[in-house]
Amino acid sequence: QVQLVESGGGLVQAGGSLRLSCVASGSIFSIKVMAWYRQAPGKQRELVARITTGGSTVFADFVKGRFTISRDNAKNMVYLQMNGLKPEDTAVYYCNADLQNSRWASVRNYWGQGTQVTVSS
Repeated sequence: QVQLVESGGGLVQAGGSLRLSCVASGSIFSIKVMAWYRQAPGKQRELVARITTGGSTVFADFVKGRFTISRDNAKNMVYLQMNGLKPEDTAVYYCNADLQNSRWASVRNYWGQGTQVTVSS
């Protein structure tokens, strides 16, 4: 089994910063893509940012210039540095990974349990 565990969420004032971390553990051979999604109350889950093993990144338009994503392949970790936070960034943030459990296994997708980020105005 694979577990993704997020940390670093919390309450912050508008304009502030938070750094989210996610560690993947368990039966892991190779992690292809790691990503952060978010879901605000009453809204659909949406992609925030993603990063490949080689470091290629994609960001949602609403976070460009404010958030950065990075990963430590040796530790199976991904980070989301969030600066210039706005009240509309309030959401549960989820870690996501596409990975192989073994050398010959197909790529499967996994989700963490989420961490709450609340930005006050």
